[in-house]
Amino acid sequence: MKAPAFAALLALTANFVFAQPAPMMRPDNLPELDYRPVADMFNLPANANFGSTSAVAVNSKGNIIVLNRGPQPLMEFDASGKFIRAFGEGLFERPHGLRIDADDNIWATDGGGHVVYKFNPQGRIQMVLGVKGTPGEWHPVTPLRLFTEPNDIAIAPNGDIYVTQGHGSKGENRVLRFDKNGNHLKSWGKRGSGPGEFDVPHSVAVDAKGLVYIADRGNKRVQIFDADGNYLREWALFGTPCGLAIHGGHIWLANGHAGQIIELDMNGKVLGITGSQGKAPGQYGEAHFIALTAKNELLVADTLNWRVTKLVRK
Repeated sequence: MKAPAFAALLALTANFVFAQPAPMMRPDNLPELDYRPVADMFNLPANANFGSTSAVAVNSKGNIIVLNRGPQPLMEFDASGKFIRAFGEGLFERPHGLRIDADDNIWATDGGGHVVYKFNPQGRIQMVLGVKGTPGEWHPVTPLRLFTEPNDIAIAPNGDIYVTQGHGSKGENRVLRFDKNGNHLKSWGKRGSGPGEFDVPHSVAVDAKGLVYIADRGNKRVQIFDADGNYLREWALFGTPCGLAIHGGHIWLANGHAGQIIELDMNGKVLGITGSQGKAPGQYGEAHFIALTAKNELLVADTLNWRVTKLVRK
């Protein structure tokens, strides 16, 4: 290959590899959420940093737990941001989703390790779903029961566990339901764009009635199912719906590379929006997962800016 042609090919390849997602335009007719960012609220230990921050959750004490892709994957802080402890070192390949149940047990997905961990409030492992380092299909009748890139978990009011999986191109795009003891009950879904199909089911949340909400990222929608996986309805959205939280009778959505936080009512009507793509305070490289405090403060995990942003009422 001649030098000019090779140089052109190299430049094209570099642009393909390193190009960032184009900023997604925010609709002009949506009301602005009445929130402002709090600068640098977390007091990390000396010489410590977050890695890429994939998720955040709040326990019954108001303490904040951050899941990140650094050497200390789980870090706990009090409500003011004072560091309490770190745990989980050496357990994760690629931390992804995080939830805390009604008993303050801590649930985390490892997309790279293909497992789901349950920790007790003291940080001791109580349950492992999947086999670490071994992706595959989940076969309920065989001894080897496997995940492929689990994304998120949610705990239903009756204790049932819902896991969404399928992040990469080879992943099975489905939802798996277990009882509180980790016994598999049901699975549904496949890759596609029809009802009950998914293109990266990125996040899951369960409301007080047991309805299951799935952020179907690649299809730019939220799908709603009953507890047994029967399709009910969907909400078409914009951007890349990433993280779901149900709080105060509303749905809160972290809208991925669009860098937006969206509040919706339980019928899917958008009530307000804040944020944009970028690196300044109140902007996000990827608004990945979201949690809320008892004071209705927002906590947004941003994988590309390696930080968790706290938003409070103006």
